[in-house]
Amino acid sequence: MIYLSAIVVVGFALAPFMWVILSGFLPEVAILTVPPEWFRSGLIVDNYRYILTGEIPRAHEVGGQLRRMISEEVRHVPRAALNSSVVAGAVLLLNWLLGVPAAYAYARLRFPGRVATFYFITVSRLIPAVALAIPYFLIVQRLGLLDRHFALILIHTALTIPFTVLILVLYFRSIPVEIEESAQLDGASRWAILRKVMLPLALPSLVGAGLFAFMLSYSEFLFALLVTTSEYSRTLPVTLSSVASNPDVSWSLLSAGTTLAVLPALILVWPIWRYMVRGLVSGSLN
Repeated sequence: MIYLSAIVVVGFALAPFMWVILSGFLPEVAILTVPPEWFRSGLIVDNYRYILTGEIPRAHEVGGQLRRMISEEVRHVPRAALNSSVVAGAVLLLNWLLGVPAAYAYARLRFPGRVATFYFITVSRLIPAVALAIPYFLIVQRLGLLDRHFALILIHTALTIPFTVLILVLYFRSIPVEIEESAQLDGASRWAILRKVMLPLALPSLVGAGLFAFMLSYSEFLFALLVTTSEYSRTLPVTLSSVASNPDVSWSLLSAGTTLAVLPALILVWPIWRYMVRGLVSGSLN
C-alpha cells in the first residue's frame, strides 16, 4: 500500500508535466478531441520546428474560418530561456563570491555589529517582494539600468543571498574548530583556511545553496516584468506569460514552448539533484 500510494502521488504530480510534453508533439486537433485521439495522427515535431526556425506547421496552414491559431510570440521562448540562464548563472556566481566570505565571517570571526547585521540580512528576506517592487524600480530607473540584465542580476542577488548566507553560516558552524586550529598551526591564513579547508568540507551546502539561488532567479517573474521591456531582454517567465495570455496561440505550440523553457533548468539540476538536496538539508539541520 505504501508503494502504491507513492506511485499514485508521483503520477498525480507528474501527469500535468507529461501532458505538456506529449502535447508539444501532437497537432492541435488531437489534443482537443473528446474522447482523446492522441496517437491517431502520430507524433510530429512541427511545433518545435516553428519555434526554432519559423517554419509554419502543416496543421496551421489552413485559410479562411478554419485557420488554426498560431502566435509569433512563442518564437521568443529560446531567446528568453537564454536570457534567464545568463541572469540565473550570474546570480549563482555572485551568491558564491559574496555569500561564502560573508558566511565564513559570521560563523568564525568576531566584529562589531556581527549579530545585528546577521539578523538584518536573514530577516530582510521575509519582506514580501511586492513591497520592494516600486523602490527597486525607482533605483534601477535612476541608475539608467532599465531593460538591462545587469539590473536583474543585482536584484536577484539581493533577494537570494540571505538564504545562501544563512545555510552556509549554519554549515560552517557545524565544522569543528579544531580543524581550523590545526591549519593555523601550519601557518595557513584565514583565506587559505577558507579556500583549502572549509570550502571542500562545505561543498554539498555550497552546491545546494547556489542551485537554489539559480532556480529562484530562473523562475522569478515580478522584477523581470518591471525591469525588462523589450522582447530581446525579457526573461522566460515574462515571455511565457505573454504567450499564455495571447488568445491567438494554440495549445500545442504553448506546450512545445513550455517544454523548451524548462530544459535548461532540468539539464543543470537533474544530474546533481540528490547532491543539491543533501546539501540543503545538511546546511539547515546542522
